Amino acid sequence: MKSRDCQGDGSFDISPFFIIILHRGGLMPRKARILSESEVYHVMLRGNERKDIFLEEENKQRIIDTLLEKRKKSGFSLYAYCVMNNHAHFIIRTKDEPISIVFKRIGTSYAYYYNNKHNRVGHVFQDRFKSENIADDKYLITAVRYIHNNPVKARICQSAMNYKWSSIDLYLNYEKGLLLLPEISDVLSIFSDDISIAKTKFIEFSAQISEDMFIDMDNEDKKMDRDMVTDYINRYLEEIKLSLDFLKKRENEAQRARLIKELASVSGLSGRQISDIIGINRETVRKVIVSYCQKNRLLDKLSPLDK
Repeated sequence: MKSRDCQGDGSFDISPFFIIILHRGGLMPRKARILSESEVYHVMLRGNERKDIFLEEENKQRIIDTLLEKRKKSGFSLYAYCVMNNHAHFIIRTKDEPISIVFKRIGTSYAYYYNNKHNRVGHVFQDRFKSENIADDKYLITAVRYIHNNPVKARICQSAMNYKWSSIDLYLNYEKGLLLLPEISDVLSIFSDDISIAKTKFIEFSAQISEDMFIDMDNEDKKMDRDMVTDYINRYLEEIKLSLDFLKKRENEAQRARLIKELASVSGLSGRQISDIIGINRETVRKVIVSYCQKNRLLDKLSPLDK
């Protein structure tokens, strides 16, 4: 992977070893975080109890400012970020400090601000941060695309280019972005050494519809109720300009399968529940979900009723 040496919440674990936590009345070890050989990570911070800790624009700007401030002190590179209402994604490359210390600093700083602003005490983030290792250039650009398209996946906007609270604008406005995050040139150079060509290819790649799977809000944490699912479906139908009745027709199989896969990914519902809500044959829904999970190696995530 190309590299460049660019320059209170108690819920963060800063130890690389096992810690003991209470679990169902007993004790169990928490596994040590596996460190990335490339030192590049996709990291997600989540609001405690799924609360909207970044709901206001001031909150979103604060976590971005905190990230940039700690970046100067900790020496890590920041390749991409996206701040949603109740969670945020980051792609960083560590340098002088391990990832656990980096996000201990970021989490503690933001928690102090948030608790002080809202006159509250207690945890702001859920558990310790989640992370996954990024091993190579292909994985890196795919992860960047994934987090930039988080608002599209959530149907907040139709294009990642229109979302204010992600780093995609820094890529689109390269000269301005380079001043704030010089390391974005590392990502663009994966596409081409010619910056003009690299930007064009980056935009085309970012706009591609994909089924990339990375860490995100866990299904068990975010089960939608019927009203939330209905609202999601209505926004989807509005986007593709079809009614639910027309979606069920044979000629709209691709759009129907896409909706089923999205609901299986974001709602936390079983195939049977999805079938009941959208009024599509249970076996049809089951086949779409099984195919989706096989393609993305997610068979362990299937509901027993969908296997």
